[in-house]
Amino acid sequence: MHIHILGICGTFMGGLALIAREQGHTVSGSDQNVYPPMSLQLEEQGIELMQGYQASNLEAKPDLVIIGNALSRGNPEVEAVLNQGLRYTSGPQWLSESVLQHKWVLAVAGTHGKTSTSSMLAWILEDNGFQPGFLIGGIPMNFGLSARLGNTDFFVIEADEYDAAFFDKRSKFVHYRPRTAILNNLEFDHADIFDNLKAIQKQFHHLVRTIPSDGLIIAPKADKNIQDTLEMGCWTEIQSTAIQQDATWQAELIKQDGSEFQVFLDGKLAGSLNWSLTGLHNVHNALAAIAAARHIGILPEHSLQALQRFKNVKRRMEVIANIKGVTLYDDFAHHPTAIQTTLEGLRKQVGQEKIIAVVELRSNTMRMGIHQHTLANALRGADKTFIYQPETFDWDLQALCQQNDRIRIYSSIDEIIQALKQELAPDSHFLMMSNGSFGGIYQRLPKEL
Repeated sequence: MHIHILGICGTFMGGLALIAREQGHTVSGSDQNVYPPMSLQLEEQGIELMQGYQASNLEAKPDLVIIGNALSRGNPEVEAVLNQGLRYTSGPQWLSESVLQHKWVLAVAGTHGKTSTSSMLAWILEDNGFQPGFLIGGIPMNFGLSARLGNTDFFVIEADEYDAAFFDKRSKFVHYRPRTAILNNLEFDHADIFDNLKAIQKQFHHLVRTIPSDGLIIAPKADKNIQDTLEMGCWTEIQSTAIQQDATWQAELIKQDGSEFQVFLDGKLAGSLNWSLTGLHNVHNALAAIAAARHIGILPEHSLQALQRFKNVKRRMEVIANIKGVTLYDDFAHHPTAIQTTLEGLRKQVGQEKIIAVVELRSNTMRMGIHQHTLANALRGADKTFIYQPETFDWDLQALCQQNDRIRIYSSIDEIIQALKQELAPDSHFLMMSNGSFGGIYQRLPKEL
């Protein structure tokens, strides 16, 4: 079968392409923005990529078109699919029907930490011989690719609450029907499709409704939004997680930066972990992954051993260069909570050394200004913050400078690079945070410095 994917360079759709190719299908795809790392990953697998959307991309008459949720009516290729009467579906629907049927699905949902937790869980299964399939919204460095079919009945998936397609406004994760579900946390996000927090909680409760009674839900004890969602109705066993607080799964910190901690199950010591990651958010992620792995029979001590060999996901505090005493990081954080926890983790790691946060507010929610009243405070962990404001931005960022006098606003990548050159000093850390390509700054800055 020839499958053509619209929006193929997105992390989710690119993962679908890899799995479809592994199933033996001929796969092609188009996207407006074809750039690494996803473009390289796809080309290495022999998948044809087409730049831009146009009707001519469909001249081969594919047997099925999978349409990504970033595309809408009016897109020339979408219109051609409809006008030509081609068979089409959404990515989550195709995954559900073609891959996840009869699989033991382990799904990781939540506002933050989905990619990291999914990667940890997939690696634990892999390290313990389970050879799982997975689809993750990033590239775990233990695997070197974002998705694969796997050789067993276990499948780990990053379960996103964003809608499935312009013709299917249900959240993606409603399609997955997990037996093991991690609900990492819940905050207001995706303001472009959700009116308020209650609308998101409703979708999360739809997910809860699909989990069988003999399945398992793993949820943080301290997250009120998750607990309120579960109180709407739950028919599945719940195991709670917490740091320095009683819970089914409890972490006790040995080092305050999260690089070493003990794990307790029902009050009994299950083992300890000394690993390369830092930040309390990663401790939470690890607890959830260990709990999920135990549900399929992996002992906590074996999960802890696997996590000692865990390599983080690309673009999650990834060190991309060390130049003249300055460490450059690429991080995906794009929500105030994620930005704050990332900075807190780095601060605990580097002490009083200089941290400069370089931020692109690229998500639809950020561009709409939904979090403008919490963003300035989230950035206080940095000694200085440089924020990129393109001409097309929807609100004036200067108000952030009044709330936090360490923030500076720049209208071009060139200006940011010149400002960073002035900050060159030994034992400094330049932390670039964006969920996009950030105007190529990741490639340009090391050369300029």
